[in-house]
Amino acid sequence: MTNVEIEFKGKPLYLETGRFAKQADGSVIVRYGDTVILATAVAKKEARENIDFFPLTIDYQEKAYAAGKIPGGFFKREGRPTEKEVLTSRLIDRPTRPLFPDGFYCETQGIVSVLSFGNENISDILGIIGISAALSISNIPFEGPVGAVRLGILADSFVINPDLQEIEECDFTLVVAGTEKAVLMVEGGGLEVSESVLLEALDIAHKEIKKVVDLQKQLVSLAGKTKRTVTPPQLDEKLLESVSGLALEKIKQAINIPDKLLRQDTLNDILKDVITELNTGEDDISKDISFIFNKLEKDLVRNMILEQGVRVDGRKPDEVRQISADVGILPRAHGSALFVRGETQALAVVTLGTAEDEQRIDALEGESKKAFMLHYNFPPFSVGEVKFLRSAGRREIGHGILAEKAIKEVLPQKTEFPYTIRIVSDILESNGSSSMATVCGGTLALMDAGVPIKAPVAGIAMGLIKEEEKTVVLTDILGLEDHLGDMDFKVTGTASGITAFQMDVKISGVTREIMANALEQAKKGRLYILGKMAEILPSPREELATHAPRIFTMKIKPDKIRDVIGTGGKVIRGIVEETGVKIDIDDTGSINIASTDEESAQKAIEIVKGIVAEPELGKVYTGKVKRIVDFGAFVEIFPGTEGLLHISQIADKRIEKVTDVLKEGEETVVKVIEIDKMGRIRLSRKEALKEQSG
Repeated sequence: MTNVEIEFKGKPLYLETGRFAKQADGSVIVRYGDTVILATAVAKKEARENIDFFPLTIDYQEKAYAAGKIPGGFFKREGRPTEKEVLTSRLIDRPTRPLFPDGFYCETQGIVSVLSFGNENISDILGIIGISAALSISNIPFEGPVGAVRLGILADSFVINPDLQEIEECDFTLVVAGTEKAVLMVEGGGLEVSESVLLEALDIAHKEIKKVVDLQKQLVSLAGKTKRTVTPPQLDEKLLESVSGLALEKIKQAINIPDKLLRQDTLNDILKDVITELNTGEDDISKDISFIFNKLEKDLVRNMILEQGVRVDGRKPDEVRQISADVGILPRAHGSALFVRGETQALAVVTLGTAEDEQRIDALEGESKKAFMLHYNFPPFSVGEVKFLRSAGRREIGHGILAEKAIKEVLPQKTEFPYTIRIVSDILESNGSSSMATVCGGTLALMDAGVPIKAPVAGIAMGLIKEEEKTVVLTDILGLEDHLGDMDFKVTGTASGITAFQMDVKISGVTREIMANALEQAKKGRLYILGKMAEILPSPREELATHAPRIFTMKIKPDKIRDVIGTGGKVIRGIVEETGVKIDIDDTGSINIASTDEESAQKAIEIVKGIVAEPELGKVYTGKVKRIVDFGAFVEIFPGTEGLLHISQIADKRIEKVTDVLKEGEETVVKVIEIDKMGRIRLSRKEALKEQSG
């Protein structure tokens, strides 16, 4: 067994290998405080044939026992991955994937298992460190190590790896991963921050990352294995010359076709013709031809941007595509918007609900509720493809959560707007930056629904083309530029600052200078888009949509909650059945009454007011005779509250029978003349009549 450690915030960050999972190619235990994860890495010995990508799979899994829990539900074992597990798997994958050498096509799997979960809020960070360490000590070729850190921004200070309590107080949080030389991945969100503050946070994070990288290097020096030899793919120079001669000029013309599908079809036709022309021997060389063809296309696109400053759709590097949008296009929806940027089209729809519609989450951190959800869908027709429709995949979940982070901070407080809010973004057409179109469309749909957001939010995706010292940052990238470029940097925010961002790179990292340029260019693009959105809908509508529920809030004393609910919920069920409203009551006595019919809501409010109302001594009420007895009548002065009207208090003269004056069900005025220590009420009709006549 081999172990190394350093100290973070007074606690040791501990790496260990040689005790657990020894048959894996690499296996590392990472511990920080009470949080312990096991990271393993295994790669097949033989490469997968006929592929031109690296088959890497990263899985993060949480064990219920890690938090001393038994899984809820009918089946008492862990099931399909939760949203958090999917997102963390992506988080670990993104800084790891770029660091494998070209030509390594062996299926590789990294698994992170959370064995113990403490309140350090760090299992995802430990997952990145653990997979990097497991790969680094293994014989799998990996150009790491990678370090990671979470940074919290609280007012003017920075908090390294904030725990569960600290993160609640932070205005902005970000996860940063990278090598000792450069940043590879950034993700975060929160209250509006400036570009300068974000850059300062990245500088601080990278200093901490270097410490974690050094720790992993110590482990490698003690327990590292010799790496496998990888032979980079070699170009057949003769075949390169043949393909270039047949296709180069045609590719040059094709990449300048602005329309995505037409460009793709033209390039595919050129490739088919080249394969038909050259693939005539005994051996099938179509894969080699395709590889060379794609390289020629990539080089031409990148060189055109670097040398001429022109992109495939004719734009300049800092130019945003044409924008258009419509709002209120779905008559039954509570809010809707169709946002179009170039050939990317997002249909965003808002639905408003009550507390009953909140998402309930059972996680290792504990149980919680979520009142804002954004769900992103990417159907195959959006890119002209045919595929089976399945449940949301990792990409859809990741894009949805990014857009959710972007918008979350501008939503009104629950006390101001007591609704559960769901946005669904259906991507109807895609050519790059569909998650950022979701942010723009979602914002417009919220304003169309009458949600009083603090400020509109827009998003933009930035790209990068880098060859040695030449670099060009691209604004509002196309799908092709994402595929052939070196960076995908998504930035969202208001006119005042950034609310969310996510950066991934395909090269060994990006410098601070590139980050600063990208952030400044993104700010200009974001402000331009916000201006276009303001032309469509400058502010939230003053009224909710016709079909949206109206929620009326009232406050009662906490000791009256049981009266409104009733034994076994009898009273509240009766109100719901009588009025057709939805009623939510919390422990503080706050009641939300929701209905699309205001009259029904007001009726329910009056019933609740009656239940919780307290009689005042000397006050006159109009009550209903509920029961008649020999010695008087019981009169209900408000729902659920009755008092005794003695026969002597019915009239100003003696009467023989109560029924001579009153009948059950009729209304009469009464005055409260006594409330005893037990809360029993005595009423007088004659005093009430006297007061009215006087």
